[in-house]
Amino acid sequence: MSDDIDRTGGAPEDASPAKAPAAPAGQAGPQAIRAVPVRHYGRYVAAVVAIAVLVAIVYAFAQGKINWGAVPDYFFDHRILKGAGQTLLLTLLSMLIGVVGGVVLAIMRLSRNPVTSSIAWFYIWFFRGTPVLVQLFVWFNLGLVFEYINLGPIYKNYWSDFMTPFLTALLGLGLNEAAYMAEICRAGLLSVDEGQTEAAHALGMSHGKTLRRIVIPQAMRVIVPPTGNEVINMLKTTSLVSAVQYYELLRYAQDIGQTSGAPVEMLFLAAAWYLVMTSVLSIGQYYIERYYARGSSRSLPPTPWQRLRANLLSLGRPKGALG
Repeated sequence: MSDDIDRTGGAPEDASPAKAPAAPAGQAGPQAIRAVPVRHYGRYVAAVVAIAVLVAIVYAFAQGKINWGAVPDYFFDHRILKGAGQTLLLTLLSMLIGVVGGVVLAIMRLSRNPVTSSIAWFYIWFFRGTPVLVQLFVWFNLGLVFEYINLGPIYKNYWSDFMTPFLTALLGLGLNEAAYMAEICRAGLLSVDEGQTEAAHALGMSHGKTLRRIVIPQAMRVIVPPTGNEVINMLKTTSLVSAVQYYELLRYAQDIGQTSGAPVEMLFLAAAWYLVMTSVLSIGQYYIERYYARGSSRSLPPTPWQRLRANLLSLGRPKGALG
């Protein structure tokens, strides 16, 4: 065997790799491909139609007999601010009842005990199957059925004095929300692999401790996004409690509209306040979802400020420049 050949059967160590043949003289080398973007004319037509419809709507409202000056005049009225505060308070307390009740109902629904599982199923079936406005009216008119509420030595009073408009609104919204939160929590608990529960039990952890330490923290990634939507939906649903004589944002706006002679304008004012509050809640929901996405995403999505900063910095760069 020749000494020039490596013992492993490869080429000699001093052998240089073969070079690619050069292009023949007078012939140009490979050129870059010129990519021509596809023109989507349908998008342009849709954009023109959408702008035309928007302009027509704005023009119609501009020509209508609407006193737009009444909206800023009453925007920070003390009654409107009080109504907004009552709306936020009712939203917070109703969601608290809904979340706590939903977690309990979800655990009952997943229980192997047929009694507790059946009770949870019936509760969810009833409260999800009937409109929330009907439930509010039922709570409000139970005084026609029960004259007194008697809890023995703890509490005894007339039903009409006990069931105030605030308690009616709180029970009607909170108990109805518990049925929806039960299904959301149940879906989150089922999303956690059963092997983790089995491993926790093998280590000697109790069922309750397994839920608190293992299952619920991982289920939050699935529970948080729809719960944020439920909070925003609850904020808007509070407008229904004006039907049971509870004063919140919409009820105060309607009263101001009747006394000021601008009922439509006050409805626009209430809509603007709802938009402000839901926007603030949406921002909070985004950051909470981002927090619980740390264990499931390799890179967290940028915050609105980071996205805005990146867009502003990209404006000053020439097209095609690298960051």
